[in-house]
Amino acid sequence: MCKMRFTRKCWTICTISVLLIFYKTTDIGRNEVHQKTGLTGNSRASSTRLMVNGSETPLGNGVSDLSDLGVDWRLNATLVTIIRKDILRFLDAERDVSVLKSSFKLGVTYHYALDRRRTFNVSQTLYSLLPEVSPLKNKRFRTCAVVGNAGSLLKSGCGKEIDKHDFVIRCNLAPLEDFADDVGLRSDFTTMNPSVIPRVYGGLQDEAERGNLIRRLQQLNSSVLWIPAFMVKGGERHVETVNQLVLKHSLKVRMAYPSLRFIHAVRGFWLKKKINIKRPSTGLLMYTMATRFCDEIHLYGFWPFPKDTDGNAVKYHYYDTLKYRYFSSAGPHRMPLEFRTLKSLHNKGALKLTTSKCTYS
Repeated sequence: MCKMRFTRKCWTICTISVLLIFYKTTDIGRNEVHQKTGLTGNSRASSTRLMVNGSETPLGNGVSDLSDLGVDWRLNATLVTIIRKDILRFLDAERDVSVLKSSFKLGVTYHYALDRRRTFNVSQTLYSLLPEVSPLKNKRFRTCAVVGNAGSLLKSGCGKEIDKHDFVIRCNLAPLEDFADDVGLRSDFTTMNPSVIPRVYGGLQDEAERGNLIRRLQQLNSSVLWIPAFMVKGGERHVETVNQLVLKHSLKVRMAYPSLRFIHAVRGFWLKKKINIKRPSTGLLMYTMATRFCDEIHLYGFWPFPKDTDGNAVKYHYYDTLKYRYFSSAGPHRMPLEFRTLKSLHNKGALKLTTSKCTYS
C-alpha cells in the first residue's frame, strides 16, 4: 500500500513538472515573438513598454553597438500612434506648450514649477508677449527634426538633411551660421534656457553682447522662441531682459513660455514607463512634445558620451568647450539613461536617432 501511494505521488510530481516546463517554454517563445515585433504583452497599455531598465548603470566606454543606428531603420507608424495617445494622457501638448494670456493675470502671485516655496509676479513686459493661442494649435507635420547640441554633430554633414524636414526644433539658442554644413540653418521652434544669457552672452552687461543676442534672435525669422521662464527662481531677470529686447527692437519672433505643469507632465509619463529620470533634459522634453504633432521624428545631436564609437573625444556642445559629467548623480539630468531609452525607441521604429555622418544628397 505504501509503495503504491509513493508511486502515485511520484507520477503527480512528474506530471506537474512536465506541465511547468511546457508553459515556461511557451511563455519564453511568446516573449521572443513580442521582442521581435517591438511589443511586449497583449494589451494596448503594455505595447509601449520601453524594455529599458530604470537602473543608473551607465553604458560605460563600450559603445561599439551604437556605431550605425541608421541601418535598416523603418518607421513603425502603429507604435508612433500608440505613444502619442499615451503621452496625451499626461500632456495637453497644445495648452502646455505655452501659458496663454487668458490664463495669467497681472498682479497675481504664482509659484515656480520646480520650487514651490518661491513665487513670482507676471510683469507687464512678459504679459504683453504671452500668446493668445498656442503656437502649435492644430499643427501637424509629416517629418520633424529635434536637434540637440552634442559635439557628435561636428563633421557630420547633417545640415541639409536637417533642413529638409517639415518642422525643425532646436535647443538652447545654439549658433548655426558657422556650423551650417553640420547642423543646418532652419529653425521653426527654438528653446532658450535663462542660463544661456549669463553663460553665452555675459549677462548682457555691455552693448556688444546685447548686439550679439539681437542678431541671433533676428535669425529666428518669425519662428517660435520657447523660454522656460517659470521653472525655478534666479533666471527671471534674464527672461525680463530678453523680453524687453524683443519689444524694444520689434523682433519678429513668436514668444512661448511652457506651462507650470509642463515638466511635471513629461516626467510623469516617463516615470510611468519605468524610466526614472530626475528632470527631463531639453532634448527629451522636445521629443515628448513633438509626438503630439509629428508623424515621424528624427533626432540629431544626441550623444551623452565623452568619446565616439572609435574612441575619439567628443565635445559636450558642438559650439563651445563646456564640460559635463555625464554619469554624475549631482546634475539634474540623467542623459545616458535618456539615450538608452531613445535608442530603444529607435530600434522599434518609433523615432530615428542619427549619431553618425549623414549622406543626404
